[in-house]
Amino acid sequence: MAAKDFIVAIELGSSKMTGIAGKKNLDGSISVLAVVKEDSSSFIRKGIVYNINQTVQCISNIVKKLSTALKAEIAQVYVGVGGQSIRSVKNVIVKDLPGGAIVSQDMVNELMDINRNMSYLDKEILDVAPQEYKVDSQLQLDPVGIQCSRLEGNFLNIIWRNTFYRSLNKCFDDAGVAIAEMYLAPMALADSVLTDSERRSGCVLVDLGADTTTVSVYYKNILRHLAVIPLGGNNITKDIASLQMDESVAEKMKVKYGCAFTDNNDIDNTLMLPIDNERSVESRKFIEIVEGRLQEIIENVWYQVPSEYADRLLGGIVLTGGGANMKDIGKAFRNHTHIEKIRIANFVKQTITSSNPEITAHNCMMNTILGILAKGDMNCAGEETPETADLFGGEKAGKAGTTTADLHQTPRSAGEVSPGVVLTAAEKDMAEQRRKAAEEAAKKAAEAEENGDEDGKEEKKNGNSRISKLKRWVDKFLKEPDE
Repeated sequence: MAAKDFIVAIELGSSKMTGIAGKKNLDGSISVLAVVKEDSSSFIRKGIVYNINQTVQCISNIVKKLSTALKAEIAQVYVGVGGQSIRSVKNVIVKDLPGGAIVSQDMVNELMDINRNMSYLDKEILDVAPQEYKVDSQLQLDPVGIQCSRLEGNFLNIIWRNTFYRSLNKCFDDAGVAIAEMYLAPMALADSVLTDSERRSGCVLVDLGADTTTVSVYYKNILRHLAVIPLGGNNITKDIASLQMDESVAEKMKVKYGCAFTDNNDIDNTLMLPIDNERSVESRKFIEIVEGRLQEIIENVWYQVPSEYADRLLGGIVLTGGGANMKDIGKAFRNHTHIEKIRIANFVKQTITSSNPEITAHNCMMNTILGILAKGDMNCAGEETPETADLFGGEKAGKAGTTTADLHQTPRSAGEVSPGVVLTAAEKDMAEQRRKAAEEAAKKAAEAEENGDEDGKEEKKNGNSRISKLKRWVDKFLKEPDE
């Protein structure tokens, strides 16, 4: 029987592209209906689309396979945005108010809109995390209703290279798959694995991926810093492969023997680890290679934590992602950061029901895609597909007569966008078209008013000339009898 009500999410990872379909139940739980994975290592690097054609084909394949499993067309999907070069930048917008003015929501929205329209060279603003507002000299989370003469908005802009952003949107457009909503993947992940206490008291969320490591710093329930480090588990694998072995063999050795921290006294100098039937490597050398690269990753993670929050992390460090499965990873982070409270987030907070072993494994690997799935609130189901539908038919995947542009015909203002939502390229383009149209209309109105003023001046001039002539005629008429 075809599923008629479900949500679909897609994550473009560096090693795997994952598609998942699930149904939200009345009790708040999520039932996973289907999971599809495709190897993406050849066309997505460090979370960035490098080969558009291959990415388009992969998206199409995933949507087609999900459609077959669900026996229904997929009208739209939710997409996670992440990858190298995503970073946060602080920005301050100030507005002087007449004495005795009371801050309104419109004033706050105006600051947000001004900030959203900030321009960064070759960069796109993906999302904005408002920080505290300064009302005169006092910091406030919500300044509405407070009387002041100066309002200052502090914002954390999440930016990404414009070319990366446009390429991602183009892939879904070319695949004929409409985007219901785009979410900043690190924020969707944080919402699904962090506790309220951790976000409030201060914590660092570290997502140890294959090609990248994402660092998110929270304090007082606010995202304070976000950065993506171009280092991940694959770097450790490549270092092991430098011992003259295939990367697939190196990956297996990393999983089997890899340890994040080994006390020097516990290292057996005589132990040899087998590479294959004929070769082996010294245990000490293997440990030095793994720990050396991991130490570099941890140092880069800790470097990303702003100094003003380094001693306020009462919520500790939360580790997730595939790299969090390495033995003693918590001990390695503890030794370098001196943060005692380390937690490994094996699974999301939501109640998930599934018979799929990749979901039930609770091994940190599916947390991001499940976080994106949990964000979805629009039905992604299209028409029911016939039983004899060809999985590799010529029709584009998810073709339901609706495009991304159709779903986002009315561009939203900054105040209407939920935290973590990334506006699609279609919505931004439409907003830009409307802005240009409004500017053109305002320009024409100004020109018309200016022309009207010129006409008025000319009429006034002509009128004054006629009055002068009349006065001269009257003066002449009055003088004639005396002469």
